[in-house]
Amino acid sequence: MQLTKEAAEQKLSELKMDDLPLINITPQKASLSSDWFIKYKKACHEFALSLTDSIEELAFMNLSQDDFMNLIMGKKIPTNLSIRFRIPLLYGGEISPDNMFMCWTFPNSYRLDKFIADQAGSQTIWLPNPTKKIYISAHTASGGDGGNATSDRLSQLAAQLSQNRGME
Repeated sequence: MQLTKEAAEQKLSELKMDDLPLINITPQKASLSSDWFIKYKKACHEFALSLTDSIEELAFMNLSQDDFMNLIMGKKIPTNLSIRFRIPLLYGGEISPDNMFMCWTFPNSYRLDKFIADQAGSQTIWLPNPTKKIYISAHTASGGDGGNATSDRLSQLAAQLSQNRGME
């Protein structure tokens, strides 16, 4: 279904994701090489390693220390978190950390899938394009159990990790 920008914004509002900016694209024919999954896993790993600059957003996700460390070290994506493409591969997006963002699988990723799937066959597709690497809906944002202490604790962990990697 072809949407106008206003109709796309209304649909996002109904999905309680009206804080997401939209971009419009003209879908491009896409084909994947046989090694696409290897490239995808590598890009996800690079994306996870880049999250040390997103400590404030990660603090709002209320991750355990183990989940947090495994995530920013690129070892494991915590349960109920998804890495998504800003421009899906189906529409000509690239397998690149720059084309990725993270959000809760439920409800955000499910809602985004519905929003995008409802536009199948359109000449112009409206895509949510979060301003940061991590999308946390303003409708569901709540700090971690530790309040500011959680953010401080995660900031210290990230600073220590960066120092250990020689990234200061």
